[in-house]
Order: sequence, then C-alpha cells, then structure tokens
Amino acid sequence: MNVLYLGKQFEIAEGANGFDVAKAVDPEKKNKALAYKIGEHIYDMNVKLEGDSELSFVMPDSPEGFEIMNHSCSHLMAQALSHLYPGCHFGYGPAIEEGFYYDVDFGDKVITDKDFPAIEAEMKKISKEAIPYRRKEVSQEEALKVFASNPYKVEHIKELEGTISLYEQGDFVDLCRGPHVPNTSYLKHFKLLSLAGAYWKGDSKRKQLTRIYATCWPSEEALKNHLEILEKRKANDHRRLGKELGLFMLSDYAPGMPFFLPKGQLVMNELISYWRKIHEARNYTEITTPTMMSRRLWETSGHWDHYKDNMYTTKVDEEDYAIKPMNCPGSILVYQNALRSYRDLPLRYAELGHVHRHEASGALNGLFRVRAFTQDDAHIFVRRDQIGDEVKAIMALFDEVYDVFGLDYRIVLSTRPDDFIGEIAFWDESEAILAKACEESGHPFSINAGDGAFYGPKLDFKLKDSMGRTWQCGTIQLDVNLPHRFGLSYIDEKGEKVEPVMLHRVVFGSVERFIGVLIENYGGAFPTWLAPVQVKVLPVNESSHGDYAKEILAMLKKEGIRAELDDSNEKLGYRLRNAVVNKIPYTLVIGDKEKESGSVTYRVYGQQEQISVKAEEFLALIKQRIESKARF
Repeated sequence: MNVLYLGKQFEIAEGANGFDVAKAVDPEKKNKALAYKIGEHIYDMNVKLEGDSELSFVMPDSPEGFEIMNHSCSHLMAQALSHLYPGCHFGYGPAIEEGFYYDVDFGDKVITDKDFPAIEAEMKKISKEAIPYRRKEVSQEEALKVFASNPYKVEHIKELEGTISLYEQGDFVDLCRGPHVPNTSYLKHFKLLSLAGAYWKGDSKRKQLTRIYATCWPSEEALKNHLEILEKRKANDHRRLGKELGLFMLSDYAPGMPFFLPKGQLVMNELISYWRKIHEARNYTEITTPTMMSRRLWETSGHWDHYKDNMYTTKVDEEDYAIKPMNCPGSILVYQNALRSYRDLPLRYAELGHVHRHEASGALNGLFRVRAFTQDDAHIFVRRDQIGDEVKAIMALFDEVYDVFGLDYRIVLSTRPDDFIGEIAFWDESEAILAKACEESGHPFSINAGDGAFYGPKLDFKLKDSMGRTWQCGTIQLDVNLPHRFGLSYIDEKGEKVEPVMLHRVVFGSVERFIGVLIENYGGAFPTWLAPVQVKVLPVNESSHGDYAKEILAMLKKEGIRAELDDSNEKLGYRLRNAVVNKIPYTLVIGDKEKESGSVTYRVYGQQEQISVKAEEFLALIKQRIESKARF
C-alpha cells in the first residue's frame, strides 16, 4: 500500500492504521497526532487505511485538532459526571469555537460552580488512566437498547437513519460521529468555566437542562493565556462599561430594546456619519422606508409564512400590519417605483432601517442580542454580468471600514443547501463568481458547504477583536428569489424585460451590536474620533486659571471638538483620575505656566507622559487625529 505524505511516497503494510503510518513516515507524530486526514475526511488514529492515499496528520495546535480535543473532552467530562452523579442523563455535548459544553439533566440535583473542583478532579483521574476512545457502529435498534434509560439520546437516535456510531471509553459510552483523540491522556489542560440553563432542543416548552461550559487546550500555557483573555473580557463587558460610561441603558418597560444615552448617541452619530460618507463616495443612494407595512407585502416576500412568529404585528383599519424585521421588501418597492433600464444598473440603495425581531427573552444580551436595532443595509440591483465587479467593490469597502477599527477578518463562502430554489447552473455560476471575487481581491476564504440561504449563496465576514473573539458582521448575499417574487425587471439593450439579481449587504450588521463589539474591543477607551468626550480641561485652580481654561474650552468647541471643563472643587489628582476612569482620550492641565505662555499640558489616555505645547499646536494635533480616524 502506498501513502503520499508531504510530497514523498512511502510503502506501508496492508492493514496499517494511523499509528503505523506515523511510525513509518514521521515517528515524532506517532504519540502527538490526534487523528489523520485523507482529503476532507478525518479518521481516528486506530482506524485502518483502505488502499493508496495522500495523508496528513491532525495536530493539537491546528483548528481541527482543537475541535477534536474539545469534543473528546466533552466525553471526558460526561464520564466524570456519570461517576459523580449516577443516573444523570446527557443531551448534546458539542465542541464550540473556544471549547465545549454538555447539556445534562441532573434530576433533582442542583449543580453550582462550587462543584467544579470535584468534577475537574475526577476528569484528571480519568485522564491519567489513558482510557482509549473506541468507535463502534451499530443499528438503530442496538443503539436504542444501549441508551434505553436516556430519553434525550433515544429521541435523537429515532431521528437518525442508517448505521449509528458510538464511542466507548471504559465504563462510558456516548452517541457520536467522532473523530476523537486516541485516549484520555491526551486531555490534560482543561477548565470548567460556567453554567447556564438550556432548553432541550432550544424549545422553551421542553425541559430545561444544565449546560456546563468548559475548554481544553494543548498546553498549560495555552490554557493560562485563554483564561487571562476571559478575565479581560469580563473587565471589558459592554454591559458594565455601557453603564459606567453612560452610553446606554436597558429597561423592563422595553426588554431587548436599548436606550442610547447622550454619550452613547454621540458614538452612534459618529458611526452613522462615517457610514454615510463612505457610501456617498461609492455612489450609494440613501433611502428610508416605513417601519410598519401591510401583511400583503410580507406575504409576497415570504416572510409572513417563514418568519411571522418573530414579527410584531397589529391591525390598522382592520388589516394586518407588521413592523419590519428587515429592510429588503421596502427597498424592492423603491426599485419598483420607476421603470429601470440596463443603464441604471447597478442601482445601490443604502438604508439605516430600524427593525424589530421578537427574540426569546432568555437569549437577550445587552447590545449583542436585542429585539430592536438599526441595520445598516444596502440592497444593490445588478445585471448578472455585473455581479463579480460589484462583489469586489463591496469587499474593498469592507477592507476600508474594518481597517479603520483595526478589526481583522476571515471570509466564509456558504454554498447551495438542499432546499435551494432556482437553477443549479445559476448556483454554480454564483458560487464561482463569489470565490473568484475573493481570489482576485487577495482574500483567502473557507467553504461552509450547504449553508447558503435557500435563494442564493453568500459570503460571511467573521471579524476578530482584540480578545480573539469572532463576530459575524459583514455579509454579501446573492438573491434571485425576491426579484422574482415581486416581478422586478429592467429593460435590456434589446428592449426586453430581464429580472435583476439583488445583492443584500451589511457592513456593521446591526449598528447597536457593532457598538457593543467596539466597546469590548477598545475596553471602553474609544479612539479620539469616536469618543463621546474627546478632551477634558482641568484648571489647577479655578480662581486663578478658570478664565484661561474657559478660553481653551471655547477654542476647542468652536472647532467641533467634544470638550468638557472640570472646574470642580476637587483636588487636581482626583479630577485627573476621574478623567482616566471615564477613558477620556486627552486631558489638559491648565496652570500658571500654561496661562502665561498661551500653552496647554496634555496627557494621552493610558500614558503617563505630560507634554506641553502651544494651544494652537494641540488644536492642530487633535484635529489631525480626528480627521485621520487614528486608532489610538
């Protein structure tokens, strides 16, 4: 049997498994590799190879290795729980982006984080035993017998078809596709993190299980670094900072519908002003469409049938109306308002639409998951031959915007799902166009097969913040469904009617959510151009230096600088600390020297150095930083 590994050909004995191959081609991998990979398929190390193949190994420090470790660790935790809490029942226990969780029914037993040390101790004990993970394939009937006492597994098994795979590790067995690490000793560096309630299958009418979140890493150092980041995230929680900095508030009178306070509204206004500027420069036309429209519109768009439960509805003149959950149908009505020619396209409509969606109360989370938000939509109507160029232009816009905020991103191309509509030829062509646009723009991308919307493929832009978290913000979605449902057309060069293609596109996604991301990304210390208060002016002594401090304040305000004067009776040190607590970018100290020389002494947030310059020099400096949208 021939195996191609790192470009070299090796002859391997028939019946060899992953360990045998590793020993022959790269001995250092034998006790380190978690699994092996042929094409896109990953296999357990103890699985035998079937014929000639090109092979690679999945290592702990790779994304695939991280997922395998955490999925395996969810089984390790479940085994420990089965020892400590006999009779508990397990639901789902997947790996997630930064770790794993398991949903568990503990019966009448209440678990708290005080139980974590005992659970971790049992996990460490099992880890030291190096218990192998062994895959076993059974029929549905056999699987039902194995899990007869667990109603959650039984329900899941009945939904499956064909052969079912189980994984055994000592006295524990779980329903699972795999793959897994070779044995439990590969899992040493883990930590239980938190608890939450989770309804079975996300249905609030079903039983609520206990969800235990945890994480597993390849080394003690990697785990320590991650835990430090989690502590930083707690300190940067946008809900706490939003309250402390006076940015936004929430009220029981309007759950999930944030109130922006004066300082928070200033941040939003700056974001929207920037948004308008970049869209105007790229020939977008801004529109506003009604917040509430007739049921007839939502029936035509398909939202009434597919999304009604998440829409707020009412009656007007005995007719059903709905508050819009998205802006697309309104943009379509604007397109229909006039006869369109092929020369008019691409036609770019941009809208800051205030939309409402009825999210479950348990899912609401500050600005991250809300029921009312501003969506920075654009709906672009193009000819089919314009799709590629338009997508590249959108990606260039994304590059500019995300660079301003210092946010890196990766792109995911979601392709045709099973329930797609339209012609396969259009899907194939559209997916190729999106892939080509990424390649020609120099952007690598990954493919999420089958995850496109039923009406078209899409590109999702996953932003990464300063604490390593990923956020879904930008999206480019191709759509031939809505133009067809509404009978949209343009007149081509032959004088014939042709349906346009519609591109849905957001940059921020939700302005409110994007502000929440920025609050946490910057730890509340916004760059100067975004900061609600850009300069705090502190006279050393109000009676001696107050008049000159007010002159400086007036000079700054005249130039549009958001400045405040703190001439309270508190000591200077207290007022300086207060400016730091409120994360003001620039603090000016005005004393005798400054008054006599017409200067100011400033300190930049996060720095100890104090710099004295002429007042006009400081004005020029801060204006330049604002106009250039400097990050720091």
